Amino acid sequence: MRIVIVTDAAPPQVNGVVITLGTLARELGVLGHEVHMITPQSFRTMPCPTYPEIRLALFPGAGVRRALEALAPDAVHIATEGPLGIAARRVCVRRGWPFTTSYHTRFPEYVRARAPVPRRLTYAWLRRFHGRAVRTLVPTASMQSELVGRGFDSTVIWPRGVDIAQFTPAGPRAVDGGMRRPVFAYVGRVAVEKNIEAFLRLSLPGSKWVIGGGPQLRALAAAYPEVRFEGPIPHADLAAYYRCVDVFVFPSLTDTFGLVLLEALACGVPVAAFPVTGPVDVIGADGPGVLDPDLGRAACAALAIPRAAARAHAERYSWERVARLFAGFLAPIPRST
Repeated sequence: MRIVIVTDAAPPQVNGVVITLGTLARELGVLGHEVHMITPQSFRTMPCPTYPEIRLALFPGAGVRRALEALAPDAVHIATEGPLGIAARRVCVRRGWPFTTSYHTRFPEYVRARAPVPRRLTYAWLRRFHGRAVRTLVPTASMQSELVGRGFDSTVIWPRGVDIAQFTPAGPRAVDGGMRRPVFAYVGRVAVEKNIEAFLRLSLPGSKWVIGGGPQLRALAAAYPEVRFEGPIPHADLAAYYRCVDVFVFPSLTDTFGLVLLEALACGVPVAAFPVTGPVDVIGADGPGVLDPDLGRAACAALAIPRAAARAHAERYSWERVARLFAGFLAPIPRST
């Protein structure tokens, strides 16, 4: 199939959505599909309010319409609810093209963390946005259950994967600066919705390490001088950092999946997290991590988990399987339209 994926999240952004879609496009190509991406890189952009690292396309409607008409896709997938996603949805509805969407991000919670916008209003808008899709792909069973409870229709579970050849316990290690053991680390976007201060405030033995960039980096580094803040690291280099870590601490309460969970596990790093959507589905009740409302207790308990158990759990997640599921969920466009 000639597949067009429309996404407002694209390089140089580094986040789970960008990594997921980039890996998906590569795997779909291996399976014989022709994949085209419509991203902000082809449009004039402006910085996202409160998050300038994210660039939003300016008035992309005509450009998206021309791109879709020129590509003549067999299927359209709208990955995000930003300006490009809105424009692509409008084109598909007007032309009578069936399309699919995906729910990557707890957008209402992210908006509420930055502005006094009631979540019910944002969810109402999202129901309308996804309501015209043939299927809305969600990452976990618990996320699906939550969205169904909020009135979302036609949801299907589309999990994530991890490159177990790149993220492996064996290989180079980053210079950890002689940090005291054990090393507890958070890897990911340094932003308010990630609830990183729940980790930083913990009284833990050893050292804390934060790896990643984002709008809160400077403020948190100043507020917690005893914590090592590494800043943004290229995704290709992250495995060397995971290998230096004893426990991966995931304080987020809003992630729909948490791709970094799989990356850490694949490198043999056990996980400590709250028992919420994402960790509940990826980690489960027992095995490669500890889920506890007391994050400090979870972090200390995770030290006892063998690194081999973490790696074995990650090996269950294959990007090839993820890509095949995605292709099966697409809604083919009848050629007559």
